[in-house]
Amino acid sequence: MVLPSHFPGRLAVALAVVLVVAGLWGASTSDPAFGAYNPGWDGTSNLHEEARAAAASSVVATRTAAYDGVVPGRTVALVLSPDEAYAEADAARLRRFVRAGGTLVVAEDFGPHSNSLLRRLGAETRVDGRLVRDERHYYRSPSVPVATGVAPSRLTEDVDSLTLNHGTVLDPHGSRVVVETSPFAYLDDDGDASLDSGESMRRYPVVTAERLGEGQVVVVADPSLFINAMIERDGNRRFTRGLFAGRETVLFDHSHTSGVPPLIGAALALQRSPALQGLLGSLLLGIVLLLSARLPPIRSRRRGTPGTVLSPDRGLFRRRSARRRPARVLGRLVRRVTGVMMDEKQKRSGTTNDERGGDGG
Repeated sequence: MVLPSHFPGRLAVALAVVLVVAGLWGASTSDPAFGAYNPGWDGTSNLHEEARAAAASSVVATRTAAYDGVVPGRTVALVLSPDEAYAEADAARLRRFVRAGGTLVVAEDFGPHSNSLLRRLGAETRVDGRLVRDERHYYRSPSVPVATGVAPSRLTEDVDSLTLNHGTVLDPHGSRVVVETSPFAYLDDDGDASLDSGESMRRYPVVTAERLGEGQVVVVADPSLFINAMIERDGNRRFTRGLFAGRETVLFDHSHTSGVPPLIGAALALQRSPALQGLLGSLLLGIVLLLSARLPPIRSRRRGTPGTVLSPDRGLFRRRSARRRPARVLGRLVRRVTGVMMDEKQKRSGTTNDERGGDGG
């Protein structure tokens, strides 16, 4: 079989398109657990959808300075199992946010950095760090226990249970217990997945809330409660919506995690930097002017002079310039860039926006 002469060229173009699409997809999604842009079972992309449905805006914060750009009393912020410790300066920003009226949710199971953050915030609750199991009330396996002890509160309205996924428990130290396990839960101290003589069954706290200044800190004993595979559970979804209810902004604190993919990180950096915006605009302008000078004349499919086209509405003919005039292209680009700058100015002044990046800090 003889292939057409144009086949290799078209095949190369198709392969290039596939590679570009695959590269963009890889650069705009992330694989880490609890990742904001991870659509897999262990990501939190569905959590972000819940936030967008409940609040006027959501903020993906890659730096703690984002806390300085929100109204604390109208904002709930989430920290999901940070990968690294918060320095004192970063913790101080979170502490100011809470004491000024903000709600901070810290969800942790076995990571080493949340307790130090809670200590620096001035919170009393601590994460235990041992696996909790329940062989009476569970979903699919005893290591996925269903917490049935739900106290009435604004956070638990219409919530009758929470489902954990290899979670732990909390030491409240006087903090208000919002949710606790069933009486049949126990801590698997030796990791043998069975109840031994030294392990006792009782209720254990898994969600606490405590006031700090004008705001509050909510501690959850399992960040997996918010992942895509678990947020589908009715109690988990209702609890999440209770956290977001009445808030104008939901801030996702990824300042100490690796859940932001490169392309999204670049877009957030572009939003924060007017200098980068100007540089990108100048680059695009140069490309447009270069292409406009090299484009061949636009010819009609009918016989006639270059630039003769058929109007789709009345079948009339009109003429276009054989080449796009650089001045016209420049004018359109200037108007578009001006519109983008106006949109950015509106975002900074607090008008509606779907998602903003955190500021530098």
